[in-house]
Amino acid sequence: MYETYYGLNSKPFQLTPDPSFFYGSKWHKRAMSYLQYGLSQAEGFIVITGDIGTGKTTIANSLLDQMQQDIVAAQIVSPKLTPDELVKMVANKFNVPAKGSTKADILNDLEAYLMSLHNQGKRALLIVDEAQNLPLETIEELRMLSNFQAGGKPLLQSFLLGQEELQPILRAPNMEQFRQRIVASCHLAPLTEIECKAYIEYRMTHAGWDGKELFSQQAFDKIYQFTHGVPRRINTLMDRILLYGFLEELTALDGEAIDNVIKEVSEEMFRPETAAQTETPAHTQTETQSSASLDPPKQVTGILDLPVAEGQIKDVEYYKTMLTELVDALDNALSQKIKLTRYIDKLLQKKYKTYVRLKSDD
Repeated sequence: MYETYYGLNSKPFQLTPDPSFFYGSKWHKRAMSYLQYGLSQAEGFIVITGDIGTGKTTIANSLLDQMQQDIVAAQIVSPKLTPDELVKMVANKFNVPAKGSTKADILNDLEAYLMSLHNQGKRALLIVDEAQNLPLETIEELRMLSNFQAGGKPLLQSFLLGQEELQPILRAPNMEQFRQRIVASCHLAPLTEIECKAYIEYRMTHAGWDGKELFSQQAFDKIYQFTHGVPRRINTLMDRILLYGFLEELTALDGEAIDNVIKEVSEEMFRPETAAQTETPAHTQTETQSSASLDPPKQVTGILDLPVAEGQIKDVEYYKTMLTELVDALDNALSQKIKLTRYIDKLLQKKYKTYVRLKSDD
């Protein structure tokens, strides 16, 4: 809709990951280097983690887009699969029949397929997206699949992409054998303020933008402050900004225009501001806190009401307080149940006495 108006030949900010629009920030370049290094080693696991929307899937798609011809790749987005379900899904992704077969038969057929690739001078790569959803025993099954080997090299190599929750899963004591096979790992951070501007300009240019000044510096500042440098949020906001500019027939987008769009989309697409503030980068906290001071403070009645960043583990006092309050609540419920039982018992005794008296009168 707005592409022609702004002289673009495609949409620059699609939500669907597009490898042709891959922008290499410092951390994204490092993650891509690790993936390429892992491919060159032809063994071990590569683990890439990052918050929602930081570009993990885009990196995977970019890797697949430039894949060597001797690598046969399969990609799965993992729900909470059991080990058996994982084996079936992997087999299906490599076109190995699994329906109606036992796990042992599937594993035998899968090994035979992987060996046939090896004999052709090829190898298999499995990319597991949203790997934080996999139970420990299913991740362990991935390790077992890497035991298919020929000439001392695994026939199947796996890359794990997941949110930050994947890290403590892999640190579990019983995951030591898996950790020993990780050849590299990287955590994707959001874009910096400078990278945010460069990211927007890169995607605009890739979509046919002629480079004429369209956004003011204040506009870039407000975009970064609202999105915190998360690529998916930037894409969502930028798409609406360009649509707004088209509808309002704007040839320049300044801070006021960005504010108008932010007002429209803040409740539709992003978490409430109070939640977003908990993950604000350190270098923008002061500014956010000053704007938050305009809102009435939330009344804190106890330690359980204290704000805690998403994913943060609270201190021991918090859990002690929580357990104490839980015990108090259970005690109160038990006390009420005892009172109710006694009341019912008295009613039954009264009814029984009435029944005995009536029987004696007969």
